[in-house]
Amino acid sequence: MRRPYATPEQLAAWTGTAAPDDAERLLARASEDIDSALLTAVYPVDADGDPTDPTTAEVLARATCAQVEYWASAGTDGTGAGDHWDSVSIGPVSLSGRTARPPAATGVELAPRADRILRRAGLTPGRVIAW
Repeated sequence: MRRPYATPEQLAAWTGTAAPDDAERLLARASEDIDSALLTAVYPVDADGDPTDPTTAEVLARATCAQVEYWASAGTDGTGAGDHWDSVSIGPVSLSGRTARPPAATGVELAPRADRILRRAGLTPGRVIAW
C-alpha cells in the first residue's frame, strides 16, 4: 500500500507550526490530490507505487505539504465540501457565491504553490521535451 508523500514532521517543518492532530489523514488526502494531478507523469516507483528517486520524493513531499497548507489557509479540510458555496440556507432555499476556483483538467483543485512545485520539477502534464 502506497504511503502519503509527506510525514507530519515534514508538514510541521513546511508550515513552521505544529502539525494538526489529523495530519496523517490530511496528508493522505493531499497525496491523493497530488496523484490526481500527476496521472500522466512518468517517474520511477517501487512495487507499492512510492517514488524511488530521492529528488522526486522530496518534490512530492513539498507539494503535498503545500496542498495541506492551502487547505488550512482556506479553512477547509480537503474534502471539497466547504469549497463550493460561501453561504447556504435550507428553507426557503438560498445559495450564495462560489468561493473556490474551478478544478483543473485533472478534476482536483490543486494549491497554486503545489502546482508550481510540480511544474518546476517537470512532473505535471504538458511538459515539452526536446528530441
